[in-house]
Formats: sequence, C-alpha cells, structure tokens
Amino acid sequence: MSISVYSEINFHITWHTKTSLPMIREKIQDRLYHYLTHKILETPGALFHAIGGTETHIHIAVSLPPNLLVSDWVGKLKGSSSHYINHEVQPKSLEWQRGYGIVTFGTKDLQWAVNYIKNQKEHHKTGTTYDRLEKFSDDEG
Repeated sequence: MSISVYSEINFHITWHTKTSLPMIREKIQDRLYHYLTHKILETPGALFHAIGGTETHIHIAVSLPPNLLVSDWVGKLKGSSSHYINHEVQPKSLEWQRGYGIVTFGTKDLQWAVNYIKNQKEHHKTGTTYDRLEKFSDDEG
C-alpha cells in the first residue's frame, strides 16, 4: 500500500446490549461514551465525529483509514468497553449483543449523520428513526 493515501471513508456504526436490555443507564453512559471516544481517537488515522444512543444501543460516526480491518476494530471497541465498564465503573453491568450494523455515507451527509446520532433519544421517543441506521445484524428476524 502506498505511504501517501487520501481517503474519505465515513461509517455509521451501531451495536446493541445483550438481548437489547436497557444496560446503558445514566450512571455508566458518560463513562462509556468517554472511553469509546478515547479509544477511537487512539486509532491511527481515525477521525471521530459523534457518539450517542439509548439505554439499549450505541451509535458512532467515524472516518477510518482504508488499511483498518473494521470488523476487528469494532470487536475490540466492544470487548474493551464492556471490560472497562464492568471492572472500573459498575461490576456486571454491561454486555454487548453479537454483531453490529455498519453503513457508509458520503462526506456531504456527515452533519446529518452527526445530528442523527446526537439526537438518538429524541428519535426513538418520537418514532423518527431510520431503520437502516438502527439495524445491527442480518438475523434480527
């Protein structure tokens, strides 16, 4: 791979708590979001845009470099974040469901994606969610 690469690879990523139970309560939400944001910012070449969600799931907008294996990266985010919360914040309080959803979007839609993520609770309350951005696996039934 070339040493000099320009890319705009934007992702909307979501994943759910185990059986979509309301585990992301106020007590852990800020610490979880801070932890995930920090981990994303530690990733070489990653640009963090937004994090949000509800008690049952998380949404992230991020731009990632083309040489990053996204499935491994998401797996590490999920595993390390639940470990952190369960060992540093509140024991046995967070488990993630298997799988995740990922959708790419153009840079011209970045602000729309950020706004959607930051207003998750309102979208769910008013029923203005986008199914495509809420889906987290092919086998949801």
